Amino acid sequence: MTKYESTVKKIYAPVGNVYAKLSDLSNLRAIQERLGDPNFEQVVRQQAGDKISEEQLQQLRSVVERMQLDRDSVTVEAGPVGNVSLRVVEREDPKLVKFQTENSPVAGNLWIQLLPAADGTTAMKVTLGADLNFFLKQMLKGKLKDGVERLADMLAMLPY
Repeated sequence: MTKYESTVKKIYAPVGNVYAKLSDLSNLRAIQERLGDPNFEQVVRQQAGDKISEEQLQQLRSVVERMQLDRDSVTVEAGPVGNVSLRVVEREDPKLVKFQTENSPVAGNLWIQLLPAADGTTAMKVTLGADLNFFLKQMLKGKLKDGVERLADMLAMLPY
């Protein structure tokens, strides 16, 4: 299993609030509901910098609109593979949420680790573990590292 870790992100909210939001995947519905909001799209573009095209933004909209959400899982349509899910497999209040892929062509897991800071903020790190063969590892390592970093950035910017 190859691991990719984000840098530690600072979230300006108490660890309990952050944990409550991230440990319940149904909270992602707020993102689905804001997709048509031009201000929200502008924030997405700013976070992505010059690395997102209009076509990629459209693809993102399409995927997020079709996500199926509940407290413990998020499921997306993944083309010929079918539906791929990310399911919560462990919660350790208020410091850890661990996810695992289901029906994915690549076995993987994701951890979100949280630590309270003395100033009332939260430190967060995201770790992705993926079971990749040598060729996929060489082909995807930069994209996966970048993806984990972007996911951590996005999670750090959510309102808590």
